[in-house]
Amino acid sequence: MSYHNPYTPPRKSATFDDYTLAEIRRAAATGIYDIRGAGTKRKVPHFDDLLFLGASISRYPLEGYREKCDTTVVLGSRFARKPITLKTPITIAGMSFGALSGNAKEALGRGATIAGTSTTTGDGGMTDEERGHSQTLVYQYLPSRYGMNPKDLRRADAIEVVVGQGAKPGGGGMLLGQKISDRVANMRNLPKGIDQRSACRHPDWTGPDDLEIKIMELREITDWEKPIYVKVGGARPYYDTALAVKAGADVVVLDGMQGGTAATQDVFIENVGMPTLACIRPAVQALQDLGMHRKVQLIISGGIRSGADVAKALALGADAVAIGTAALVAIGDNDPRWEEEYQKLGTTAGAYDDWHEGKDPAGITTQDPELAKRLDPVAAGRRLANYLKVMTLEAQTIARACGKNHLHNLEPEDLVALTIEASAMAQVPLAGTNWIPGKGGF
Repeated sequence: MSYHNPYTPPRKSATFDDYTLAEIRRAAATGIYDIRGAGTKRKVPHFDDLLFLGASISRYPLEGYREKCDTTVVLGSRFARKPITLKTPITIAGMSFGALSGNAKEALGRGATIAGTSTTTGDGGMTDEERGHSQTLVYQYLPSRYGMNPKDLRRADAIEVVVGQGAKPGGGGMLLGQKISDRVANMRNLPKGIDQRSACRHPDWTGPDDLEIKIMELREITDWEKPIYVKVGGARPYYDTALAVKAGADVVVLDGMQGGTAATQDVFIENVGMPTLACIRPAVQALQDLGMHRKVQLIISGGIRSGADVAKALALGADAVAIGTAALVAIGDNDPRWEEEYQKLGTTAGAYDDWHEGKDPAGITTQDPELAKRLDPVAAGRRLANYLKVMTLEAQTIARACGKNHLHNLEPEDLVALTIEASAMAQVPLAGTNWIPGKGGF
């Protein structure tokens, strides 16, 4: 005879929670895996788990209104004849025309130019609007080779060889047929309206020796002018960074699992890769072991949202950061003004990630001409520029409070961690102690 305690509410499983149960039922009903955009939604150790130690007696702070705190960064000074100088170390990550509307790409270019930083093409080639409105444009060279041609390589200010992406290291991209318009199809040499899946690896190399040859080819094509970046997803950051440097990269871009994607399997986004916080110190260690820290620049991306995140990434050894999802939010993505239409799509403004379906009410992750018209690229560009300005000011505020006259003077000694996990990943002491897990101390 069973007995139910009326004082105890029903208890659900932590393993089989409501979302997991719904996914099992969806998979059983459809026989297909779930596809979505954006980055991981699980909680992982992140920059919020770190705090800065501001100046007091043992450190001398800088006066915010009278003493300078420089934010400039030079990228590509190792081999390139024309390295890039940016006013702020916050760059715009690669997001393709195809995944994004033409107006969205123009807005990103406009905002980055006002702020004095760079934007990046993404998979699918370079549009004239993007090149025309981007003072500094990085051209992504991906396994798909969509839209790749020597002319655009030379039109770019830098070239980013994409080996991996944080949301899907080891995987290729997706672009469903409803987003392959006439123009996208022409740029990518694809049939209109047919689902596209990018390759997961470059077709003409099988290892780091081949990467070195490819980098040399790109330098020859561009007369050694352009900085060559190598982008890797956060999986084995020490070895990937070391191999990229040995292959001849001017800049290494390292993307953690909080980085977004236009579309891939949900199981990939949530279960492959490493948190951004766990990637930085191994990459910096590789650069230091090779005597190349600050000589080969390190750009960190994946979940950067504020000036505090920027300052923490730089304190851990990065030279710059890249933002993607945050930039889309700044220009209008997931805006509550479109909540009624998000509801009709079965979602809500703060959770909308079905970018691959091309139905974005904000006109950003779509190729629908009527939806795309909703985004004013001039006004959206100004919003992005404002956001970049605030992030830069926030990072400066923290640096001055730590007594630093350049963002690059921030260092691990300026940080403590709130959790054991963050302490181990960032290799900074647990707050109130001098203990770093695995490194001794008390």
